[in-house]
Amino acid sequence: MQRLVQMALDFFDATPPGAAPPPVAKVPATPPPRPVGPPAVPLPSLLSPAEFRHPEAKRELLLGEAVVAYALQRARRRTIGFSVGPDGLSVRAPSWVTLGAIDAALRDKSDWILRKLGEARERQQRMEGGRIVWADGTVLPYLGRPITVVLDPAHGFSGRGGQLKAIASAEDPDAPLASRLHIGLPHSAGPAQIRDAVQAWLMRDAKRHFTERLEHFAPLLDVRWTSLRLSSAQTRWGSAKADGSIRLNWRLLHYRPAVIDYVVAHELAHLRVMDHSPRFWDTVATVVPDYAALRNHLRDEPAPLWD
Repeated sequence: MQRLVQMALDFFDATPPGAAPPPVAKVPATPPPRPVGPPAVPLPSLLSPAEFRHPEAKRELLLGEAVVAYALQRARRRTIGFSVGPDGLSVRAPSWVTLGAIDAALRDKSDWILRKLGEARERQQRMEGGRIVWADGTVLPYLGRPITVVLDPAHGFSGRGGQLKAIASAEDPDAPLASRLHIGLPHSAGPAQIRDAVQAWLMRDAKRHFTERLEHFAPLLDVRWTSLRLSSAQTRWGSAKADGSIRLNWRLLHYRPAVIDYVVAHELAHLRVMDHSPRFWDTVATVVPDYAALRNHLRDEPAPLWD
């Protein structure tokens, strides 16, 4: 085969008898300058479609220019429902609906699905970029502002397990005070030890802060809460039961106080209205008028990853 190819090339390159040989291009002594600008994108990356794959996916289809592999669950319901979460697209459909009909429904909503999948991926990337690396000098958000973890083997503080100290700037006395969280650990402490010690301090402080805000908002909403428990859920910030028990995620302490107040008021409002009807949101608005903006902030700005 290689010989046949070479013979074909020789045939087309051959000079007819009596004809002048073709001109030979002269190679300049100095190569021309390379074009300025970003390097060309490799062809495969231009042709490869985006891909969103749910870890439990058993079916996939092409939506627009993206391959979407989705998790499908048959359920006792009348319509096809779908949702986009951190893992990707999940679909719930009645048992009598064909796979073709499910795919058609997804194509009909492809713009919304692709937008939500893109937002979820961007959110996950921001979370990964904000993953905390535990060491002496680690910076993490506390009540919406950065604090620096300082290992203090001499236990030069009075608080239990640690203490937050404000440090004035020598260069700019009018600048906001920098905060350092002193933790009673040796400089040889490993990442897991530092993480656990910081978490223990934050959980104690969360219990204190949340209790203060519950006591503030409960009389304003004319409700009575009976107990507070801390949660470590990854996707839920709080819950409330009719008996007055409240659960709040201690990771809320990463956010500014106004965001925490929204979640506290949200759960207390459930002691009056146990759903998310317009009446419920009207109740929240009586104590947190800008709850919609704070809810969006909580959704769009993920808390840093710890693990």
